[in-house]
Amino acid sequence: MKKIYLFLGLSLMLTSCSDNMESLNNDDKNPAVVPASTLFTSAERTLSDQMINSNVNRNIFRLLSQQWTETTYTDESNYDFVTRKISDNHWNELYAGVLADLYKAKEYVTAESIPANDPAFAEKTAIKNNKLAQIDILIVYTYQVLVDTFGDVPYTQALLGGANYLPKYDKAIDIYKDLITRLSNDVNQMDSSYAGFDSADVMYHGDMDNWMYFANSIKLKLGVNLLASGQESTIATNAITAAINDGLITSNADNAKVPYMSAVPNTNPIFNDLVNSGRHDFVVTNVVVDKMLPLNDPRFLIYTNGNPDGGIVGESNSFSGSTQVGDKIQEPDFSGTLLDAAEVEFLLAEAAERGVAAAGSAETHYNNAILASMDDWGVSAIDAAAYLAQPAVAYSTAAGTWQQKIGEQAWLGLYNRGFEAWTSYRRLNYPALVAPPTADAAAEGLVPVRMQYPIREQTLNPTNYNAAATAIGGDKLTTRLFWDAN
Repeated sequence: MKKIYLFLGLSLMLTSCSDNMESLNNDDKNPAVVPASTLFTSAERTLSDQMINSNVNRNIFRLLSQQWTETTYTDESNYDFVTRKISDNHWNELYAGVLADLYKAKEYVTAESIPANDPAFAEKTAIKNNKLAQIDILIVYTYQVLVDTFGDVPYTQALLGGANYLPKYDKAIDIYKDLITRLSNDVNQMDSSYAGFDSADVMYHGDMDNWMYFANSIKLKLGVNLLASGQESTIATNAITAAINDGLITSNADNAKVPYMSAVPNTNPIFNDLVNSGRHDFVVTNVVVDKMLPLNDPRFLIYTNGNPDGGIVGESNSFSGSTQVGDKIQEPDFSGTLLDAAEVEFLLAEAAERGVAAAGSAETHYNNAILASMDDWGVSAIDAAAYLAQPAVAYSTAAGTWQQKIGEQAWLGLYNRGFEAWTSYRRLNYPALVAPPTADAAAEGLVPVRMQYPIREQTLNPTNYNAAATAIGGDKLTTRLFWDAN
């Protein structure tokens, strides 16, 4: 009997030890399976963080658009993007961060099984389709950023794993055309009667009407860029027309904004970079100051601290003696903007000038864009109307070509959205930005029009990197993207 008890005791001990040993393989902080909803929230947040942060290791687009410049450390204002491997970091945040989360979320949602005899089959199927559309719209947005940064990038073979760990690069224009098709499919499969990711969607909280406006507004941007290229004009015009007909972001209430909170770690990255860090690395440029003050722009006292002495691009600048970034932008819960009504209206004005009949009046959209920007920044309707009535601002009397009129006002309206301001500048060539005389030799005396491919790609994926570099005309800061045809 004692032997039986002893055997049972040892068995229980061994079973218990085995269970405990297996549990050691479970990483509670990094679970093997993460819910699709969590991955989607993470992707929204990571995308916003990357597009709006001001960390010189990750996002230098306010410097490229010459909205901001640096105080003490001026390498990035002089277009040295290699020392800090900025291209690598931007690339990794979008591929290994945003897209990896979205692809995995798509995998999980696609695998969800809904029995045909489920009483809620129709509703659950609609919600599943909405989730897949939301995921794909963010994928499209992210790929557009990658194309508009680098040109040709990995697309059809990206993030497939297995034998495709060294993916080929697809032609930028082919990616654009496919992105337009994807957005059309996303819009068609959405059912606004049901939510998508609901509370996990921190941007629109599952409101599919808003997601439809967002998708169409991205399509509009793709169409305008494609139309500017002088290639595939029929596809571009049809994309713009369809986007207009299906509904765009036309109100600030529909803006694609990611909210932040007042307490760390959920604060706006700009607050982390400019306030919480205790650093004073950036000031507003004299380019911004010299544009805004002569126009009596009421946003000046919101964009800046009101000091009229803007920083000189590329030079060391006194933080205390130069125009500083406005308090509103540095608030911890200041939302991050991915796309807004002002940008949409400027794109529509441009589409009208490029001959798209469905776009209507360029002047009307130009006015709407400026008023939307003013409203979003908290400027009163009276002050906004007075600004617009000035001969130097009014569309019929402002100086220059339509490219200059739209380009200069879009650049002001896209303040603090460095990437979009840089894109608008590249497409329209306004405002007339000038590279600093101290600029890195890689810039060849010009304001960069693309970012060079990551060093990591040159090292680990050399065959495909070299093919892509040759295809675009050289992996240089001065190589124009396919749509940068001016």
